[in-house]
Amino acid sequence: MSRRSGRLTLQTRDSNTPEQTVTVPPKKRRQEKCWTEDGASPCVLIETPHKELEPADPSSFKQYTFKNLFIKASPIPRLSWASSDDVWIKMLNKELKYVHDKSYLLRHPKLQPKMRAILLDWLLEVSEVYSLHRQTAYLAQDYFDRFMLTQQDINKDCLQLIGITALFIASKIEEIYPPKIYEFAYVTDGACDMWDIQRMELHILKALDWNLCPETAISWLKLYAQVEAQKDGENFLVPQFIQETYIQITQLLDLCMMDIGSLDYSYSVLAAAAFFHFSTFDVVYRVSGLTLESVAPCVRWMRPFVDVLQSEATPQLKNFPKVKADDQHNIQTHVAYLDLLRKAQELQIDSPDCQMSPVAAGVILTPPSSTEKPANP
Repeated sequence: MSRRSGRLTLQTRDSNTPEQTVTVPPKKRRQEKCWTEDGASPCVLIETPHKELEPADPSSFKQYTFKNLFIKASPIPRLSWASSDDVWIKMLNKELKYVHDKSYLLRHPKLQPKMRAILLDWLLEVSEVYSLHRQTAYLAQDYFDRFMLTQQDINKDCLQLIGITALFIASKIEEIYPPKIYEFAYVTDGACDMWDIQRMELHILKALDWNLCPETAISWLKLYAQVEAQKDGENFLVPQFIQETYIQITQLLDLCMMDIGSLDYSYSVLAAAAFFHFSTFDVVYRVSGLTLESVAPCVRWMRPFVDVLQSEATPQLKNFPKVKADDQHNIQTHVAYLDLLRKAQELQIDSPDCQMSPVAAGVILTPPSSTEKPANP
């Protein structure tokens, strides 16, 4: 069996531009807490500016301040092992601590939004090959976007190294048995070696100030689905929701995440909007506490992605031989996302509420199939 290459091909406007090095910015100022556990109510999110990742030119970048999006108490039921209000407050705090902003591309004139889409599509495929969890893939996406926000003038040739290193870090955070570093180097087909990944890992960790535990869109979605399906007396940590419905929503989130416009919304709102398309706003309000006013723009932006997926076959729960049946829905899967993204972005042209990003085009060579993974060296 011939081995397929994992080297990414990213198109850019100037292929003769010399490669740029990745630089680590000066140490960021520490963020001030916006909550006090003894004095703040879990019902209201206190408005505060971000101070953790301040761009060099504030006039060129959008500053996120979430304006009291949550208006009701914690939807999490009573827990035997913790205060549900404390858990809820800590999740809300992370919405302010972990900053993402799509305008980071202004710092990287050699890059285009379609390059990000190609990279993320490839990372999803690598994740499926190695049976990585959805949370791992979404952590890698978060690390990549936040790291790029701290950098300046990155060349396209560095993107695959940054992406695979972000997935390597996320695997060590989330997976019980993460793939070895040589396996991550292998899927790049020689574009990156183990030493490249180790050096980039240190760059990313320093740039992110070791802040590696955001609440991703997947973690918010799982919370919403579990709260909606929760029955009295059931263990909250044991999934109660229907797996088949859950993987349909996750496919919608996967597709939306590949569009850089998704970074206009907080992860909690992104997950709530996706959940809305498979339920009602009353349910969304009950499980998230988010107001219709705060969710509606994201719901409208997401509509073309929903329309495209509805024209495709309903996703089926995949079988991963080494994964337990009750965990199959948590494993990241991959479909032809680049083609679906192109169709969704074409539909966005007729929607005034959608902010367009260029169509993801270009050739990407896939990672090796599971039967071609390397043996232990």
